[in-house]
Amino acid sequence: MFRSPTTRTKPHIRGFTLVEMLAVVTIVGILAAAAQPLSVWMNKRHKEGELRQGLRTLRLALDAYKQASVNGQIVVAADASGYPPNLNALVEGVPDAKDPKGRKIYFLRRLPRDPLADPGLPAARSWGLRSYDSPADAPQPGRDVFDVYSQASGIGLDGTRYRDW
Repeated sequence: MFRSPTTRTKPHIRGFTLVEMLAVVTIVGILAAAAQPLSVWMNKRHKEGELRQGLRTLRLALDAYKQASVNGQIVVAADASGYPPNLNALVEGVPDAKDPKGRKIYFLRRLPRDPLADPGLPAARSWGLRSYDSPADAPQPGRDVFDVYSQASGIGLDGTRYRDW
């Protein structure tokens, strides 16, 4: 095919222009800026879910221990409340007073951690403890463990303090 010297053809160059690249980078930046607060919120929500689950698990185990002492399966001193002396007793187990072989009753396989506490703390020390003798508005540890709470200073997504859960 013959072409005249005056006819110029543009070569077909494929690629993006600078304006197109700037538009894409701007859109990606806006999406990333919008996703960052969402990821922080989702992380907080996940930790709060773990906290609720841990509190529920521990409180059910404490109640089961108390019920076992009421049923006579656990030997309890006359002046004791019937709650465990510490959280580790729920995992280590206590001898069953009604079992002639002296097998232990276990209430937990492992202690859950407070997800908002310092990760270096052992699971048993990550929780705040309330004894049976202490008032609800000023929980203090004592001879037994009546209840647990988070020691985290913060407010949950529902507007209440973690300590009050």
